[in-house]
Amino acid sequence: MIMVTDDKRVRIITGHYGSGKTEFAVNYVTALRESVEGKVAIADLDIVNVYFRSREKKKELEEKGITVIASNLEGAGVDVPAVSGAMTTPVTDKSFQYVVDLGGNDVGTLVLGRIKPLLDPAETDFLMVVNTYRPNTSTPEGVIEQMENLEVAAGLKVTGFINNTNLVRETTASCLSEGDAILREVTKRTGIPVKYVSYVEELLTEDIPEGLAGELFPMKFNMRKTWM
Repeated sequence: MIMVTDDKRVRIITGHYGSGKTEFAVNYVTALRESVEGKVAIADLDIVNVYFRSREKKKELEEKGITVIASNLEGAGVDVPAVSGAMTTPVTDKSFQYVVDLGGNDVGTLVLGRIKPLLDPAETDFLMVVNTYRPNTSTPEGVIEQMENLEVAAGLKVTGFINNTNLVRETTASCLSEGDAILREVTKRTGIPVKYVSYVEELLTEDIPEGLAGELFPMKFNMRKTWM
């Protein structure tokens, strides 16, 4: 069992474009639902990217007993940068376990301004998903620069990394090792640990290398169609 219960009560998940942030967030909240009793919620606060958003899986998530908070404007054809005022409820109601799927890059983090005054640092994790095959996070320097941009915009400090280094359906176990090498250097420079190594189970037919930094986090494809 993945130890998502060891993370803080409010988990804010961020990352640069193409990091696989939303895929991780949907898998994470599903694992959380399977691990805890009581109320579990996910907020889709991504008002930047119009593709691969957790709100697209609202029906499936709610069938699992997960509260989904997204735009307060319903309708498949509606796409505006709006978020529901309900996003503050799981912050103040401590009976909730809460996952926040935040928009990519520093612009996407600005919506946090609404709940930032309510956040207790003692119960908040700010987790950054990293795919080191993306141009802006392909080096330790790039990861740190993007991390610092996110921190300034959010007013929060990153508490952990998720190594989600992948080539989508061309991913191999060596991809995880290559991401591991870069993120180990980032940890060496910043002191911030790698919390998870995420990968889509169906893609990896070979053994995963031992000794990777972070807990292994197997995922399923939720956000991509079979042809993507």
